[in-house]
Amino acid sequence: MSDFVAELSTSVSNKARLKRRAFLFFASVFFWGVLGLLPNGGLGFSSGEVVFAAYNLENYNLESGPRTHAKSERAKAAVAQVISEVRPDILGLCEVGSMAAVEDLRGRLRACGIDFMDAEMVFGPDEDRHLVLLSRYPLVSRQSRPQVSYELNGAPQLVRRGFLDVTVEIGSKCQLRLVGVHLKSKLPIPEGEAVVRRCEAQLLRAHIDSILAGAPTVKLMVYGDLNDTRETSVFREVVGSKGTVGGLVDLTAQDFQGDKWTHYWRVADVYSRIDYLLVNRGLWPGICRGSAMVSRSSFWQDASDHRLISVKILPSDK
Repeated sequence: MSDFVAELSTSVSNKARLKRRAFLFFASVFFWGVLGLLPNGGLGFSSGEVVFAAYNLENYNLESGPRTHAKSERAKAAVAQVISEVRPDILGLCEVGSMAAVEDLRGRLRACGIDFMDAEMVFGPDEDRHLVLLSRYPLVSRQSRPQVSYELNGAPQLVRRGFLDVTVEIGSKCQLRLVGVHLKSKLPIPEGEAVVRRCEAQLLRAHIDSILAGAPTVKLMVYGDLNDTRETSVFREVVGSKGTVGGLVDLTAQDFQGDKWTHYWRVADVYSRIDYLLVNRGLWPGICRGSAMVSRSSFWQDASDHRLISVKILPSDK
């Protein structure tokens, strides 16, 4: 971190920004440090909890292509810094470009003392942006669907990033079913980006229903970038009906200042919450109350246009 700060300090024009970022960073360190001094972390956590995090990396590519640019060294270092501040046990990622990019990130995290033993990567139709999951725990089953087809206006279509779907064993008698998604962005397309996103949400809902129909007591989390906010039909489609077996609970994360936004859209200068952690009734009792957090790392803006979200889970065989 000292090299990073030293680099910033060389520019006089960046002094105001540096001071703000330094304040936020040390405020974050102080906040979590104080919690660490309190019994059980100060928020009712007990030992043995598993930290799950989800993060859209904004095109983590090692090489430039026709539609994307290589992520800068500064941005890649910032991504590793943001993740290392949370130290997740399981990490769900969006917008990773290649297996080489996965290994690049794993190497950077390993240097920070975070070593993931297992991984899943979904190669959907989008050749530039893939879903990835890294885990310190073994993946005991893989059900990912890279090719999810549907028809729109009489033409065949595919869900652009597919669905990541794995089962992770986090205890001798506890397994998590994790479904990672990244729905169509708001960038315009001839088919209509909102229509395509709604179709993808419907297919995701069908996938969730198929899981719960076969295993209604499974501990399920659906996570990732829905590219829509809570009031939309896309969100309602994915979450389902409240109080039913298929209904999901939105773990509303916030940072230590109470802000809940997870994405900054530079073009429109808009902050919004479009990244989610959604759990079913089977997993809900294992969620450590109050642990859903949005990272307010001082490096977030260098790393991505999204912020990392996380939650703590207490393994249980019940």
